Amino acid sequence: MKIVLLGSGNVATHLAKALKSKGEEIVQVYSQNLDNASLLAQSIATEAINDLNKIEVNADLYIISVKDDAIAFVAAALKKVNGLVVHTSGTTDIDVLASQVAKAGVFYPLQTFSRSKEVSFENIPLCIEASDNDQLAILSNLAHKISSQVYELDGEKRKVLHLAAVFACNFPNHLYALANKILNQNGLDFEIIRPLIAETADKVMVNLPENVQTGPAVRADENTLNKHLSMLNDMPELQNIYQTLSSSIKLMPK
Repeated sequence: MKIVLLGSGNVATHLAKALKSKGEEIVQVYSQNLDNASLLAQSIATEAINDLNKIEVNADLYIISVKDDAIAFVAAALKKVNGLVVHTSGTTDIDVLASQVAKAGVFYPLQTFSRSKEVSFENIPLCIEASDNDQLAILSNLAHKISSQVYELDGEKRKVLHLAAVFACNFPNHLYALANKILNQNGLDFEIIRPLIAETADKVMVNLPENVQTGPAVRADENTLNKHLSMLNDMPELQNIYQTLSSSIKLMPK
């Protein structure tokens, strides 16, 4: 397929490399920032542009991988293209595209991406949706080329998945940052809890998380809970988070 990639961030970068590795042809990379477009374009040997008026109109697929609030703006510039137009958002309705182009779809990879860390798409869930069955078949074939986990999800289920992903990924990572803050303020290094983090993640790979919950809240150890809260007297925002999460753990069915 001839593919135009609109975006040059983390998702676009990893997706471009995965598609190119399977023989797909990325014919253009667009970004408002030409330097960013060039950086990605050079890595996959293609053309970089920063003008939507220069988009190739005869490509097979246009992948919009930009911030959610910019998707409609980019889609509006693709009214004259002949190919299928998709976005990679977990929360944006397909209608944002379908109102602008004849062939619309969604190609949402459920993963956290950092430009500095390579990932294999083989085990990354790809969630697809399309405006008709013909376009869905195109996306399914492409998705199966790069991933073994492909799911056909409508917009509502995709939003639920994205919400769950925030709880499963973004919030825990923020809690790691808060743990690092507590450690650093007391002369300890984050390295000491990396094995704990790894073991916690490993356990939920083979168990439901509610079945392997540990800690003072699940044991109803009020003495330890109160000690921890008193240690956070100088950090009321962390104290509030600690209390809220501990109360939530207590309410989980055993």
